[in-house]
Amino acid sequence: MTEKQKRFADEYLIDLNATQAAIRAGYSEKFANTNANKLLQNTTIKQIIDERLEEIRTENTATAQEVLEYLTKGMRMELQEEVVLVVDGEAQKVKKQISIRDANKCAELLGKRYRLYIDKIEADISQPVVFGGENELED
Repeated sequence: MTEKQKRFADEYLIDLNATQAAIRAGYSEKFANTNANKLLQNTTIKQIIDERLEEIRTENTATAQEVLEYLTKGMRMELQEEVVLVVDGEAQKVKKQISIRDANKCAELLGKRYRLYIDKIEADISQPVVFGGENELED
């Protein structure tokens, strides 16, 4: 892989715009779109981009377990939030326990996750459908 191709992969990860990444990597503006498409089809470049996107996703994206743990802490009011209070004309940041409204929202989201609140009745019915009087209809 050339240095220009490596630069293209790095630039592509910034905004996922292949044409602009090709230009920033040093490819001709006139042929940037064509070059970008060819570069994205290159299996080595594609593999590097996919690996880096996976790294970014796993580092920055919460797992389902993390979300459930966070909501559980919120429901139990174990989370704190930072608020600004004005004391003697001076703003101060203070940490306080989350509100009961926030805790209730966490409980609601957990309840939805575990299907504790079902608005509709779910049924699995497998029966043939028979239409009466269809022989009496005109064509």
